[in-house]
Amino acid sequence: MRNLKISPYIALMKLRVVELLLVTTLPALFLAAKGVPPLGLTIATLIGGTLAAGASNAFNMIIEVDSDRLMVRTSKRPIVSGAISETQAFIFASALTIVSLTIFSIFTTLWATVLTAAAIIFYVFGYTIGLKRRTSQNIVWGGIAGCMPVLIGWAAVTNSLSLTAWLFFLVIFFWTPPHFWALAIKYKDDYAAAGIPMLPVVASIKSVEKQMWFHTIGMVLASLGVNWSEKLPWWCWVITLVIALGFGRELLKIDGPDSNKAAAKLFQWSITYLSVYSLLLVIAALVVNP
Repeated sequence: MRNLKISPYIALMKLRVVELLLVTTLPALFLAAKGVPPLGLTIATLIGGTLAAGASNAFNMIIEVDSDRLMVRTSKRPIVSGAISETQAFIFASALTIVSLTIFSIFTTLWATVLTAAAIIFYVFGYTIGLKRRTSQNIVWGGIAGCMPVLIGWAAVTNSLSLTAWLFFLVIFFWTPPHFWALAIKYKDDYAAAGIPMLPVVASIKSVEKQMWFHTIGMVLASLGVNWSEKLPWWCWVITLVIALGFGRELLKIDGPDSNKAAAKLFQWSITYLSVYSLLLVIAALVVNP
């Protein structure tokens, strides 16, 4: 026990990625509750969601250990470096899955529990095993797993899903490809070395930009759809359009003289968009339902 190191197990969970999932779970909780959700339910949903996402990421690292060895960006991940074994990682990921689903089943609803299990299964088998190495549209459809926290948060409160929940789901669905492709532009040589057909690896920057625009427009329309569905005040629409314009401004620079630098800025702006819009929904839920 003295030699047990916690940090490699924490690294398996990729908590920096999980943060964005939690950012979208909170507004779903607030909107579904028509105000402040019960504290116990909120804590259980966030903890359960963190463990579920962490389990998915850990399973992902086990499956992709050979690819990770070929990529500079992932060459120091805990299994690749030998900090922990694949068996240890599998036991850890399995334990996280069990604890997560137990938390959801005890403290939330059946529907939220089922959706959480579906999210883990789809990320591991649908995206990591089924899609990632087979199509350049892998992140488009594989990103569905990252949209699930919105539905899980809503279902944790209501044990059902509404139009708003599905519209918010679409916000994340359309947001994910531009967000991830911006990162993939920077690391396209890594993905090429590992034989992973991310869109920037197999398509021209012009083609990537066109597909980014398609998804960005879908993201903005879905965001406005959430505003409409929840009958949010005019200032929510204004703020949504302002951050959308900021997103579009950065996207215009992608096919410029320094696409890597522009992609890095777009990646950061995509995080800003999702964070600001999620905070906006939380504030709006409190204002509309005091």
